Amino acid sequence: MAIPVSPRQGPARAKRLLDSVWARALSLVPAFALMILVTLFPHGLTAADASPISHSALMLIMWGMSAGFVHGVGFVPHNRILRVLLGPVIAWLGTGAGLLFYIRYFLR
Repeated sequence: MAIPVSPRQGPARAKRLLDSVWARALSLVPAFALMILVTLFPHGLTAADASPISHSALMLIMWGMSAGFVHGVGFVPHNRILRVLLGPVIAWLGTGAGLLFYIRYFLR
């Protein structure tokens, strides 16, 4: 027999999952790796013809990296908009995109 779940219990469980140590590590480790890669191998952020990527794409990658550091160290902004913009989903998407650029660069 299933136990009925109140509608408020679902978001609380999701919040607990996103605030867990594993979720924070999943934000911090790729952000730190991307920081090291951008510092040591900046040519990884180039296109196949060695032209630089667009500033828009670079901005989104850096935003994701920043969100990874913010979420990874445990800082939670009071402002709801900043909480979303610097949250784990943005961090994972941004650092994932940045790491894909580097994977493509090293596989060339």
